[in-house]
Amino acid sequence: MDSPNPEPSFGQLVRVSAKIGALSFGGPAGQIALMHREFVDDRRWVEGGAFLRALNLCHLLPGPEAQQLATWIGWRLHGVRGGLAAGLLFVLPGAFVMLALSMLYVTAAGLDWFEAIFLGIKAAVLAIVAQALVRVAGRALKTRFMLGLAFASFLLLALFDTPFPLVIGAAALIGAGISRWRPKMIGAHAPPPFTTGGPSAGTLARSTIRTIAVWCAIWAAPMALVAATLGTGHVLWDVGVFFSKLAVVTFGGAYAVLGYMAQEAAGPLGWLSAREMADGLGLAESTPGPLIMVTQFVGFLAGWREAEPLAPLAGAIAAAALTTWVTFAPCFLWIFACAPWMDRLERSPALQGALAAITAAVVGVIANLALWFAGHVLFPTFDTSVPGWGFDWRAGLIAVIAGLLLFVFRRGILTTLAVCAASGLATAYMPF
Repeated sequence: MDSPNPEPSFGQLVRVSAKIGALSFGGPAGQIALMHREFVDDRRWVEGGAFLRALNLCHLLPGPEAQQLATWIGWRLHGVRGGLAAGLLFVLPGAFVMLALSMLYVTAAGLDWFEAIFLGIKAAVLAIVAQALVRVAGRALKTRFMLGLAFASFLLLALFDTPFPLVIGAAALIGAGISRWRPKMIGAHAPPPFTTGGPSAGTLARSTIRTIAVWCAIWAAPMALVAATLGTGHVLWDVGVFFSKLAVVTFGGAYAVLGYMAQEAAGPLGWLSAREMADGLGLAESTPGPLIMVTQFVGFLAGWREAEPLAPLAGAIAAAALTTWVTFAPCFLWIFACAPWMDRLERSPALQGALAAITAAVVGVIANLALWFAGHVLFPTFDTSVPGWGFDWRAGLIAVIAGLLLFVFRRGILTTLAVCAASGLATAYMPF
């Protein structure tokens, strides 16, 4: 095996991290593969085993695992400043692109050609979510018990409207318990050997407490500013509180919380419609960086519509920036606080069991998300008294095209979105 190359300079780390941030399309699998190629295969700045152990840690934490892995790599190579550089550069390109697309969205909304393009994008999103469901299910449902857990989570969400955090919390507790008494039921495996040496547990604990205190203050800083200037009754406060809560329960990737976010933001909170939520997911799929960037789109629309006394655009930009802050600041907290404990965390059967159970429950969560989006995209004017129940055959046809591109012809997400957007535009000029 090739030995690692000498530690890169900070400038080299920044340049490679910027490249990855600009090219990180295609979801976490493609993003992690890109980082492995750049940091492990080509430059050998990180040893392969350490990379995989860090990825396992990121799976244990809430938030986008690819962004957290980028942060860990930067931390490994250049400490906190390296982690900040690598993590921010993974997020910022997509954040700026999403902000620009959100501004275009509110400007062009209502135009026939624009609506037609987004008809195709929303139909493509149905197939993309279905692909995510298949992939996660293939990885997570290794036993009958895991399959039952996924089905139970789907029923709890789809039929009983159980709060998403409660489903995830219950799955974690079940997994932690089963890992102790019946580990084979969740496909548990033996933990890796403990790596001796390094700081003592007491030293790590004191450092971790300081890190948590600092990053909790950073996380809360903009919320304190909003409370002091606009008050806790303003939409910016509501946006910050909602997405701060979401950041704590984002286990299993972005798809796991999209259904919960969509139902809350398009339901009780009233920040956007279900149709607009599907549009936002399509935009997030077409930008670099983590898919959870769709939260910025939701925050932008909330600020656009309810930000008085701020002007709509100022309120929208402020809400988008606040959303991005409270979504990603916790990711740095998790990595900087937990990375030094990596060996100990990996050896915890309870944590491994909780993660396995959460991943199984996420399959049910994504299935519920797929059902929710399918209902709003394929039946936008649902009415049982109308023949066909308001079925949109154009969206159905484009969804089939997207499914063929993804599952049969193995095309990428960007290609699928482009073809489906063009197909949607073509429907605007059909004579029937």
